[in-house]
Amino acid sequence: MNNRVFVITGAAGSGKTTVRDYLHDQYKMARVITHTTRPSRENERDGVDYYFEDDHSFFDNHFLESVHYAGHYYGSSYEGLENAWEKSPLATIVLDTAGAITYKEKLGDKAIIIFLQVGDTEELQRRMQGRGDNAAMVEKRIQSKEYHRDLELPYELAGKAYQVINHDWQQTAQQIDKIVEKYRTETAG
Repeated sequence: MNNRVFVITGAAGSGKTTVRDYLHDQYKMARVITHTTRPSRENERDGVDYYFEDDHSFFDNHFLESVHYAGHYYGSSYEGLENAWEKSPLATIVLDTAGAITYKEKLGDKAIIIFLQVGDTEELQRRMQGRGDNAAMVEKRIQSKEYHRDLELPYELAGKAYQVINHDWQQTAQQIDKIVEKYRTETAG
């Protein structure tokens, strides 16, 4: 079976979670649940949105990749990926660009990278505030080197990632559909 994982990456506020949820709802892709030490947002649940860890329990996992971002640890475990593939041969995960590079390096053709761009950093900030991030957290995030790194497609992913401009949801969904169809046909065949 041709297992694949669709890695959704880009800057904070670019729409990664929206695209991941679309892939889950539209194509029944299993979500790879990742781990983090950041506090949960009001609407997030442990074991559904993330595995919320502390600075000690985080390191008890077997990570495919992990990063320190905006003062917190994030990582995806091999077990989480295998659990997703047990549910569906096509899975999806949200990662920063460093994680996307690692997935591509370690998983090769099994990792389908979709890099989301918005282009307008003020729009990214509005999106972060609109999803419930407090102003101090947004400010800390936009000042971080990781945020600036994730604004542009890394050279390590040039020619290896699909670039999608996420200004208009209908156009974004159409672009995502075209990408997914290529792999759905392959997996079914």
